[in-house]
Amino acid sequence: MITKMTKYSFVLFHKEVLPFLERVQELGMVDITRENKAVDEHSKEKFSLLERYASAEKALKALSESIPSKSISLTNDLDSLSSEELLQLAERAISDRENLSSDLKLLIRERDDAYQWGAFTKDDIDKITSLGYQMHFYIISESSYNPEWESQYIIHTLSVEGGKRYFVLLVQNNEELHFKYPESKFPANSYNSIDKVIESTKAKIDSTEDLLLALIARIDKIHSGAVAERANLELHLAGVSSVKEAEGTIAVMTGFSPAEKRDELHEFFESTGVYFLEEKAKEEDNPPIKLKNNFFTRLFEPIGELYMLPKYGELDLTPYFAPFYMLFFGLCLGDIGYGIVLFTAGTIGRFKLPKMRGYMMLIQFLGIGAMLMPMLNGVFFGAKLQDIIPMPDSIKELFFSDIKMFWFAIIFGLFQIVVARLVNAIDSMIRKGWQHGMHNIGWSILIIWFSIIYAGTMLPDLVIPEYVSYIGYAGLAMIILFSSTEGNILKRVMKGAFSLYDITGIFGDMLSYIRLFGLGTAGGILGLVVNSVAMNMSGIPYVGWFFTGLMLLVGHTAVLLLNSLGAFVHPMRLTFVEFYKNAGFGGGGRAFRPLTKNEN
Repeated sequence: MITKMTKYSFVLFHKEVLPFLERVQELGMVDITRENKAVDEHSKEKFSLLERYASAEKALKALSESIPSKSISLTNDLDSLSSEELLQLAERAISDRENLSSDLKLLIRERDDAYQWGAFTKDDIDKITSLGYQMHFYIISESSYNPEWESQYIIHTLSVEGGKRYFVLLVQNNEELHFKYPESKFPANSYNSIDKVIESTKAKIDSTEDLLLALIARIDKIHSGAVAERANLELHLAGVSSVKEAEGTIAVMTGFSPAEKRDELHEFFESTGVYFLEEKAKEEDNPPIKLKNNFFTRLFEPIGELYMLPKYGELDLTPYFAPFYMLFFGLCLGDIGYGIVLFTAGTIGRFKLPKMRGYMMLIQFLGIGAMLMPMLNGVFFGAKLQDIIPMPDSIKELFFSDIKMFWFAIIFGLFQIVVARLVNAIDSMIRKGWQHGMHNIGWSILIIWFSIIYAGTMLPDLVIPEYVSYIGYAGLAMIILFSSTEGNILKRVMKGAFSLYDITGIFGDMLSYIRLFGLGTAGGILGLVVNSVAMNMSGIPYVGWFFTGLMLLVGHTAVLLLNSLGAFVHPMRLTFVEFYKNAGFGGGGRAFRPLTKNEN
């Protein structure tokens, strides 16, 4: 549900704005209306600084995984530096490492090119030149090299590598060279001299990495600096967003806070001596959105926020899609064994990663869904339970076949559409009046009626009472009469009749739920393939058991990761497109951002 908000309007002298906002920031309960983008040069600089902090933190975290861990002596000199000074030092070190690494790659390439020409020094070149000789360098294939050239020219072979001959040809300064092969570029430095530069560059990289490791150990201080800068920016934006009155001497600003904090805020505002007005927040005020849900539903809020928040006064759909999402995930994953793995991973992560406790609990519930739904057809790590566990035929018959799973996915999807329509109907009737929800009740009835009639055609033994037809007619009448609540009865009926075209959309929505069956089946097939390949490896003499176990571990891990991605994305699509549309979700709300010194 959406937390009820109270709107506050503040009137202050301009000189009182900053001290008041600082106290509000200390309190951390009030969302002062402000921009979330640069509005002046100061805020531009602060946004730029925050981007630098974020970029440096991201780079340091990535480097902490790529730089080999080693025992270093943490430089105490760094402890005296401020967060911004650490940021500047980190930026330089990150840039230096990147440049040095790039230089190292070029040097290694240059050394490899120079290696074939052998070891030489500049003095060697100068000595030969001083004797009155010109040096010409060639690389030709060994098959094209003619040994007779050695009697015609002064030739010295430097190396023969990879079917190619590297040689130098000497001619006197006053002599013209007539040689049909094009000259090759001779390296400016010998490989042994380049080696020395490479070693020096590696030493610089090691030194830079030691500094980076010391900075990584102080990443919390860098992050604290970013948090402080964000708080200062929010304070500035709140101040400049106020409306100036009386030639700039008086500032008027607006804020929102949860209604449940009213008594505490009253006491606080009275202590500041600020003049304020209080009223219930209305939809037209565009109050910020703060969701308040129970233990289970709260875990699914990040999924809903990936799309958008509801508008104030709109229904929060998180409690309604959460159980569906969990079960849809289980249908898409389609394997009891994978569900057990996810639940176990979430349980371990819940205790090992306290900062990600909410996400780990979400994984736990998704794992539960992935254990429950595949029980319908009994898939366990790609195998059928009824094939690997001895059980009576009466029990085996309880497991769904593929065709039953197909129809279950469609029926389950239609059930979600009906729930969405009923939620939309009840919400509309509460907020706008009973007439505004009747057409969605009619659609719900019509979907159920159609499903029963279709079941009757598929199951000849199913006896459908005659009154079921009248229920269907009642649903049809509700759609025609109440799809529009404006105008005379004739216009309403015409608009209602035209709205029956929406049946094509509902049919399309129904077909979308086939993906629940498709993904689950595909995952089961992949698991079966892994098992088949693994069992074929068991026949390898002596080491068959090892390769079988390895294939099962690697194969099922790969299938789990691949299927989990699809099982996460596709239920999300069904939620945001099919469910949200039928539930009448508008969205477009902005998140509650209280002015605070801590991270929001």
